[in-house]
Amino acid sequence: MSLVNKQDKMKKIMITGAAGFIGAHLSKSLIARGAEVVGLDNLNDYYDPQLKKDRMAALAEGSAFTHVNIELSDRSAVEELFQQHKFDVVMNLAAQAGVRYSLINPHSYVDTNLVGFVNLLEGCRHSGVKHFVYASSSSVYGANTKMPFSVHDNVDHPVSLYAASKKANELMAHTYSHLFGLPTTGLRFFTVYGPWGRPDMALFLFTKAILEDRPIDVFNNGNMERDFTYIDDIVEGVVRVIEKIPEGSGEWDSNNPDPASSYCPYKLYNIGNNNKERLLRYIEVLENCLGKKADKNFLPMQPGDVPATYANVDGLVNDLDYKPNTNLEYGIGKFVDWYKEYYKS
Repeated sequence: MSLVNKQDKMKKIMITGAAGFIGAHLSKSLIARGAEVVGLDNLNDYYDPQLKKDRMAALAEGSAFTHVNIELSDRSAVEELFQQHKFDVVMNLAAQAGVRYSLINPHSYVDTNLVGFVNLLEGCRHSGVKHFVYASSSSVYGANTKMPFSVHDNVDHPVSLYAASKKANELMAHTYSHLFGLPTTGLRFFTVYGPWGRPDMALFLFTKAILEDRPIDVFNNGNMERDFTYIDDIVEGVVRVIEKIPEGSGEWDSNNPDPASSYCPYKLYNIGNNNKERLLRYIEVLENCLGKKADKNFLPMQPGDVPATYANVDGLVNDLDYKPNTNLEYGIGKFVDWYKEYYKS
């Protein structure tokens, strides 16, 4: 499936969370490839709404992008949106994000990540959407310690409500693939970073603190490992997945069920750099890019967090001939360049 069909009519894609970090980058890429994008985003204040508005400013300059400001949990508004448009693909990136915030405001995760998700599934079901793609998360691996994390492994032991909501999304998607033949693909993202990133993420927090001569909080006494994945690699992976509509696997065995695939049109992929890096190494590269050392405040592990993440990306390689490979020096350098320009620092 190409983003532009034989009649040269642009495919229409709904992206929820279009003003978010990944959503804005993905929207820009899809528009450049000839798609028409309807971007749903309520511009909430989980972090600075101005950053979201600035991300969308460039998108709104072209006629191929339309911003729709509604709540994903508003059932009637979502129904009306699906009635107004004929979407070929729906890409769900809208979610209440953050592991630690889920300890403070759990109801926001239910409203967006569960109620909103079912509203999208229903919209797709009743309007003939050809492919529903959605962001899951590396957090679903929870208490798992077998590395690298594989989509073929059981993930029934989440350690945060955020992770549980993402696991629930995968289960709900499978149900709609089974009952209604809706092709669904879930993407487990691993620690995404880069220009226009989220202010609640470590790279943003560290950069701001270092430039302001404030100490940075380093959890688990620095003994954290993450599979840091650059935003351009995430976008390339998502675009390839969008164009590969899943089909039921004739090799799926109900006596030995593979969690990553199914007899119905359902699929899961990890999108990560396939390389775990120590947090202290991440900070060291940032220090080099900033030309300034960090004052580190070492703290214990936070509730809901995990000590390490590391993605097995065999599915991406085998099915989509793609493997993310951006190194920290390049990715963090690009973020620092953007940050200094955006904040005039």
